[in-house]
Parts: sequence; C-alpha cells; structure tokens
Amino acid sequence: MILCIAQIIPEELLQRIQSTLADTPFQDGRETAGWHARTVKHNHQAESSHPAVSALREEVVGHLQRHALFQMAVRPRRMKPLMFSRYEPGMSYGNHVDDAIMGSPGGAMRTDISFTLFLGDPDAYDGGELLIETTGGEQTFKLPAGSLVLYPSSTLHRVEPVTRGERLAAVGWAQSLVRDPQQREVLFDLDTTRRRLFEENGKTPTFDTLSKSLANLLRMWADT
Repeated sequence: MILCIAQIIPEELLQRIQSTLADTPFQDGRETAGWHARTVKHNHQAESSHPAVSALREEVVGHLQRHALFQMAVRPRRMKPLMFSRYEPGMSYGNHVDDAIMGSPGGAMRTDISFTLFLGDPDAYDGGELLIETTGGEQTFKLPAGSLVLYPSSTLHRVEPVTRGERLAAVGWAQSLVRDPQQREVLFDLDTTRRRLFEENGKTPTFDTLSKSLANLLRMWADT
C-alpha cells in the first residue's frame, strides 16, 4: 500500500525545520548508504549529531506517532531516526531498495515501511520526483511541503535528478506490528470503514462488530 498524507506536520514546525536546516552543516549522503546504494546516491544529509537536528527529528516523530492516519497505515512497533536530505542541481538518488535490516546488531530493526516527508515547495525546484516501482508501473510523487508519502520498504524507488533549486525532505523507516503488507492493508481498510460508520451513525451494532473483527485480526497478526 502506498499512501499520501497531506499536511502531516503543522506549518509552524515546517518553517522551523526549513530555518534550522538553512544553518545546519550537511555531509555527503553516501556516508549513510549501503555498499551498493552508495554507487547511485548523490545528495547531502544534515549531520545527525547536531543538537538542533536531533531535536527536530524527535519532534517530527512525535507528530507522526500522534497522527491517526499514519498510525492506522503503519502500526509502528519501532521507528528509525529520520534523516534530513538536501538535493541541489545535478543531484539524484538512483534506483535502490532500502536495507532490510537497519541499525547495529544489538539494536537492529527490520524495515517494513519507508516514508518521505517533503519539506520544500514543489515550485521551488525542478525535477526531484520520488519514483516508486509497482506492479502497475512507476508512480511519481512530488508533494506540497509538509506532506508525506509512505510505501513498502521492499520496493525499488529513486529520486529523479534536480535541475533547478533545492529539494528538502526527511526520510524515515518503521518496523510494523503487522509484518505482512496485505494484512496491514486489510486492517487499514477495516479501520477506515468503521471510523466512517461512527462519524455517520455513531456507535451502532455494525460498528461494534467491525471493531471486534478489527481487534481480533490485529490480535491474530500482531508481532509483538
């Protein structure tokens, strides 16, 4: 399942991120890439040890953890710290698949879901589209600032070359409580439907039955 979520962070936080990153040292993005991705990765990343960057990462993750739609789609068990990336003209990130396991052996995390949070106005740069390969063909994403797209970590994807301006984004990864992507989608559909029923009719017997089925499927499929 690929899902776009508009305005997942507030405008005030978005502006603080933009302002902070303008004064933050960046490093070669290849330093955090796997041995094969390093050959096609050409971007800059904010230094993760910078105190301001660390604080922003925690604040953004806090908003994601409180966002109902993100929680319904991801059902995160663990999340990898965000990376803030910058692409200038001529930069890109060629076809790659995210590492299946991230982190040190003592804190290794399986990656089930990847996401990109767009931090710049799409009119401020040319190129820089996120392309995700699916069974139905390539899907292209270039979202408004503050919006996010999440997608299976198992997909091949790339960032097209930037030809003008500057592309700012944050990327992150989550290990889900529900490992199977098809099961996550079933739970997402059920949860979406029961919430819509509640908004339209309140707490009815139909809502209760759907809630029971959702809870029992989650109980059956959750990997805790």
